[in-house]
Amino acid sequence: VQLQESGPGLVQPSQTLSLTCTVSGASITTDYYWSWIRQPPGKGLEWMGAIGYTGSVYYNPSLKRRASISRDNPKNTLYLQMNNLNPEDTAVYYCNVKRYPSDNGYWGQGTQVTVSS
Repeated sequence: VQLQESGPGLVQPSQTLSLTCTVSGASITTDYYWSWIRQPPGKGLEWMGAIGYTGSVYYNPSLKRRASISRDNPKNTLYLQMNNLNPEDTAVYYCNVKRYPSDNGYWGQGTQVTVSS
């Protein structure tokens, strides 16, 4: 399983972030649970939200509905959009898949996002 996150790197405050997670070796429509997780500098991991193999989507309420997770089934690709960014959103963003409920999960290498003017 390989997950590859990609994104703009630098985003200005109040702008919208768009990230892509390209997947190989797993299927976004049959593998159990796909998450976006981030880690701000000097802080712990924060679960942002997830999409299940059925297409059901779940979000961390602390993001106050700024995040949106979607997928492109034919492309086997996962997306994260988050609007109204602020410097506190600076973090390394990861996608993660649990192929089964008891799976330890697979991680991408992460992509750095810096929110700054």
